[in-house]
Amino acid sequence: MLWVLFLLLAWTAAALGCARLCATAVSVARPLPTAGQPRRELTLYEAAFLAGGPTRVTDLTLVLMDRRRRLLLAHTGWTTLVDPRGHNELERSVIAAIGPSGQAPTRTVRAAASATDAVDALGDRLAGAGLAVPAPARTRLATALRGVRAAAVLAGVLLAVAPLLPRDQVPAAAHPAWLALPLLLTLATLAVARLELRPYTRWASPAGERLLARFSPTPDGSERGYLTAVAVLGVTAVDDPRVRAALG
Repeated sequence: MLWVLFLLLAWTAAALGCARLCATAVSVARPLPTAGQPRRELTLYEAAFLAGGPTRVTDLTLVLMDRRRRLLLAHTGWTTLVDPRGHNELERSVIAAIGPSGQAPTRTVRAAASATDAVDALGDRLAGAGLAVPAPARTRLATALRGVRAAAVLAGVLLAVAPLLPRDQVPAAAHPAWLALPLLLTLATLAVARLELRPYTRWASPAGERLLARFSPTPDGSERGYLTAVAVLGVTAVDDPRVRAALG
């Protein structure tokens, strides 16, 4: 009968999706590796990665280079290179993303620079120190969460379609609650995951978040304070309308 098939599909998808998410959460929640030595203070780029990932690192690099007249961020959405000499790997990655013409759309530069080996290496170092969530862990959790969401959608669709089935396809003992339970199970799992897995779906690990909390921007008007605000808060901390429009 179709109703029984609907019931089996809904329960199978819900059970497999929730079980996979639970197993993934247990493996990710194991203590992250630590360097075993006292941790020094975060650099600006490290703070940017923990606060906003690769894109935040690129934004900080662009703001710093624009502030020091090494490139120009135009409000029209273009980036123009002024000084082709990069002072570190991240700056050299931005210069390479701009290309030999010396000018490129800012959106393209941000995307290309955020995917470079220099940014990946920064994330790997932080993950190795136990301050960032490893990329494979984020990927596994995101995949497992998508599976539970898909199971919830499937259960909802089947619950909505079941009343439309012909009478001869519905057993006498059938009750809508049997199809509603898989939907409730998946929704409850997603609600718990939203609370419990939050520290593992962002860039910083719980240890990284604690260290980042001490890396708060100070509104003292200095360049260090300004760049710290950009690293921690992102584009919203940019005080130059031209640069904010370029990155917005």
